[in-house]
Amino acid sequence: MADWIGWLATLTFTCSYLCKEPQALRRIQALAALFWLAYGVLIHSTPVIVANILMAAAAAGSSLRSKSQAGNASS
Repeated sequence: MADWIGWLATLTFTCSYLCKEPQALRRIQALAALFWLAYGVLIHSTPVIVANILMAAAAAGSSLRSKSQAGNASS
C-alpha cells in the first residue's frame, strides 16, 4: 500500500506542473505533499514526514496569501 501512495504522490506532484494558474499549482502541490506525508508515515521515515509537513504548509499558506491578496486588489 505504501508504494501506491508514493506513486500517487508522484503523479499528483507531476500533474501540478500542468496547471496554468499559480494558485491551482500550489494547491495541488500541497495535496501531493500530504500524500508524501502519508507515505512517510507508512514507511516510518522522519525526514520524509518533516519535509512534507513543511512543504504542505508552505504551499497551502502561499495559496491562501495569494487568494487574499487577489481579493484585496479587486476591492
